[in-house]
Amino acid sequence: MNTDKTATPVWFITGCSTGLGKALAERVLRHGHRCVATARDPAQLADIVSAHPNTSLALALDVTDNKQRQDAISRAEEAFGGIDVLVNNAGHGYSAAVEEGEEGDIRQMFETNFFALAAMTRLVLPRMRSRGKGHIVNISSIGGLVGNPVSGYYNATKFAVEGMSQALAKEVAPLGIHVSLIEPGPLRTDFQGRSMTSVAKPIDAYAQTAGARRMQLRASSGKQAGDPERAADAIIKIVESADPPLHLVLGSNGVQRVREALRGVLRSVDEWEAVSLATDFPAS
Repeated sequence: MNTDKTATPVWFITGCSTGLGKALAERVLRHGHRCVATARDPAQLADIVSAHPNTSLALALDVTDNKQRQDAISRAEEAFGGIDVLVNNAGHGYSAAVEEGEEGDIRQMFETNFFALAAMTRLVLPRMRSRGKGHIVNISSIGGLVGNPVSGYYNATKFAVEGMSQALAKEVAPLGIHVSLIEPGPLRTDFQGRSMTSVAKPIDAYAQTAGARRMQLRASSGKQAGDPERAADAIIKIVESADPPLHLVLGSNGVQRVREALRGVLRSVDEWEAVSLATDFPAS
């Protein structure tokens, strides 16, 4: 393990067992940076560590476990002297119409996708502040900007990540810390498989909306246009940029859907502008 405290940037990435998290950890290391890769079972990261023994560290981390969060951050700082880039990637989905949603599953997803992400962020910020630099990269989704049938609760977790991150960016910019939201369209990972929980008892009334989209998502699994490795390269590119963006949409599908959503918002604002403006107190 490299103990040179002034060497290349140190990345700390959650959820590295598969998908975008694993691709990002591998690409970061190939790029010559150092990486703390985490997963619930660190044995799944053995190939990463064996390929880069001097610049990588694999740690067990269930992001919903506060003690594990604190231990992982402490071990990363001890090994590499600090964390330059935190990537909050760990998360999972939940396939359910809003009425179909089950309380336990909804809360469990919020714990992972939002509350754990916020806790990880709070843990790294004091050291980043003291050093006057750092980058928080929060993996959101097109689903953090656009709501869709069967994804309402997942959308809610990612909308929460979006709102918190936008506020955080304004709070920490004067302190030398960057914040970026990564908003991927469909990536060819197992997100629709291992990382997706589906409601046990679908309601027939939603067969044409939530049910139809659930089937479409399952059918598209493994055929998505987005390449996780190219997505990882894009993330590295903005982290290395002198002026990284707050928002990075990934993939042609994502760009199209975000533009359509924003145009829809502007159309509503324009169409109802007179009603909106009429809610102010009359000018004196």
